[in-house]
Amino acid sequence: MTRLKAAITQMASENDWARNCDKAEALVRRAVAEGAGLVLLQELFDGDYFCIEQHAAFLARATEIDRHPTVKRFAALARELGVVLPVSVFERAGTVHFNTTVIVDADGRQLGIYRKSHIPDGRGYQEKFYFSPGDTGFKVWDTAAGRIGLGICWDQWFPEAARAMALMGAELLLYPTAIGSEPPNPDYDSSTHWQNVMRGHAAANIMPLLAANRVGRETAPDGRFDIFYGRSFIADHQGEKLAEMDRVEEGIRLAEFDLAAIADLRRSWGLFRDRRPELYGALLTLDGRNKSAVG
Repeated sequence: MTRLKAAITQMASENDWARNCDKAEALVRRAVAEGAGLVLLQELFDGDYFCIEQHAAFLARATEIDRHPTVKRFAALARELGVVLPVSVFERAGTVHFNTTVIVDADGRQLGIYRKSHIPDGRGYQEKFYFSPGDTGFKVWDTAAGRIGLGICWDQWFPEAARAMALMGAELLLYPTAIGSEPPNPDYDSSTHWQNVMRGHAAANIMPLLAANRVGRETAPDGRFDIFYGRSFIADHQGEKLAEMDRVEEGIRLAEFDLAAIADLRRSWGLFRDRRPELYGALLTLDGRNKSAVG
């Protein structure tokens, strides 16, 4: 596809699967009615954000992909509307659990899955209790909307992930997200930092980027809470924001791209021609020591 109109959604989720899915479906339908060929829903949109604290009972929410009701419902919706629709779900796989996105093409086919690679662990975001680190590696998919790469929330802070997907041929980067208040420091607002990091991914790799976040206050059984700050946005291939939502609204935003023209610019710019992979050994270590250079 040369030209693509893509959309992000933003909504508040609650502990009610049917209401969440109804709301998400309405947003997808609205985006497609406005011409979207790809719609990005937020991370784990079909439920409340259960990772605020550690409660083993929430593990029962995970379901195998092949019988997951959210996947089935939104694959049928993608087929009906002819839209590419990544679907973020809580996956059970044998005895482990993953934070997973299923890539659904415009004909309703499931092209594959991506399991979240970077798992946060801190007050308000205790995901390591619920999710194993993803084992799929970073991936890209040829879809009716173009060749897409996708990371999930915490993945978006790592430039290595975006660059890996760009090297694999992605034309568009997608980040379904659940981020908001910082319980250890209630006065700190990370939302601009959050946007700027991803805008850097778009500019560094010369490709558009979509980020879909949630809004609203969500409270854990023990009374602790997160306030999700929204600010979902679409950036162009230079990192400029083309569309943005505020901190509380529910709705959609759209932007249109000429993917062929952007690809021509990306090829001509020389960023990928002039890479020096043999110098980046420190990236393969945790402590920054380039072991290939150590005698």
